[in-house]
Amino acid sequence: MAKLTEYKDMSPRAKAVVDGIATARAIDPSAINNVWKALARHPAVMEQFAAEMKAAFAPGKLDPLTKELIYLAVSITNQCDYCIASHGTMARRKGMSEEMHEELMAVVLAAQKGNKIATAYRVPVDAAFEEQ
Repeated sequence: MAKLTEYKDMSPRAKAVVDGIATARAIDPSAINNVWKALARHPAVMEQFAAEMKAAFAPGKLDPLTKELIYLAVSITNQCDYCIASHGTMARRKGMSEEMHEELMAVVLAAQKGNKIATAYRVPVDAAFEEQ
């Protein structure tokens, strides 16, 4: 299991990352998620991941709930219990209903099965699906 570093024990570099996240979320820095506490031992990795997450979740053409649903779907596919829990919670906070969760699960499970079928049968990509 990962060693978690509490905010009070983080290096200044790690604290700077947490401070930015805490400000954006309007939370106390000591209440930061465990993933950040785990990454605090490696500030360069922490900074890079924080920048990637900030960019991915920045306002754009996809609304915030859609972004959470995509992250949740990928987390389910990758079997990441931590991310399923955290982004499932975030998706609910952003408006995911039980009905939406049910539909999401149906799509994820169908996609997983479809991917396995295409891979197992070594199905060639149709010419119509090739990028132009």
